[in-house]
Amino acid sequence: MALACSAALVARAGSWPQTCEASTAPEAARLAQALRVAAAVRQELARHDAPVALVARAGLDLRLFGQRYSHAGLSVRAHPDGAWTVRQLYFACDEGRPRVFDQGLAAFLAGNEAAHGPQLVVVLPGPAASRALAQAARDDALALRLLGASYSANAHAFSVRHQNCNQWVAELMAAAWGGVAAAGDAREQAQAWLRTQGFEPTVFGLAWPPLRPLAAFVRWVREDDHPQEDLLAWRYRVVMPQSLERFVRQVEPRSKRIEFCLRESQLVVREGWEPLQETCTPGPDDRVIDLLASVAPG
Repeated sequence: MALACSAALVARAGSWPQTCEASTAPEAARLAQALRVAAAVRQELARHDAPVALVARAGLDLRLFGQRYSHAGLSVRAHPDGAWTVRQLYFACDEGRPRVFDQGLAAFLAGNEAAHGPQLVVVLPGPAASRALAQAARDDALALRLLGASYSANAHAFSVRHQNCNQWVAELMAAAWGGVAAAGDAREQAQAWLRTQGFEPTVFGLAWPPLRPLAAFVRWVREDDHPQEDLLAWRYRVVMPQSLERFVRQVEPRSKRIEFCLRESQLVVREGWEPLQETCTPGPDDRVIDLLASVAPG
């Protein structure tokens, strides 16, 4: 079953994760790795003048469903908590509700669970779109107006009954680029604008029907917001990082994409819309950064 943002391949995980983040604190080696990667990513971002970036990492293994990245946020260059702090939605397990959370880039990467280590995709919107999105990403009141009251990992892209982490990002983009009125439901307005602009959610086909009844045992997986025709066809329409990437490029064709993939102590960097191979093998035009050599001794 596709569980956007939070969980998949439950048999492999051995238990049901409870949030968009890792269920345990990252071990020291993974945190050190994330710190090195985050430093290299910040150096790469410094080469560009964009004030905000869409960032997405591999929160859990969704490769079975053709999804390398599962959790997205907006990384803001000029943030009070530090350059390139990531604003995102997550599920507060103890409260049973979604929350907006600001997190440093290294901590964001430490939640990655890709087999080769941290993997990150960064999309830098074109100039006009970037300025509007940066302003919206720093707007606390707007962030909370767009925050749903109920979390669902597989929330339907065009329903306000529930919300998942990537859906909140999409709705913030809509508010930044399409605007929302002071009165009325901000989420409804944002989703209406997304529809008019041709936003396409990611479609998950549930190819193994026996898995679907398990949804009843997971409190953050719901089906009551999905159209009956989708349920009868065994599919969910969910906002994923893949959906967000496509939409940013559609809104502003001058947007840039940078992908980062770690293999041992080397960080592979690719610029362009052609994704890296799953094996993290660099192509002839990719750059490779030796993270150990780039870290000053002591």
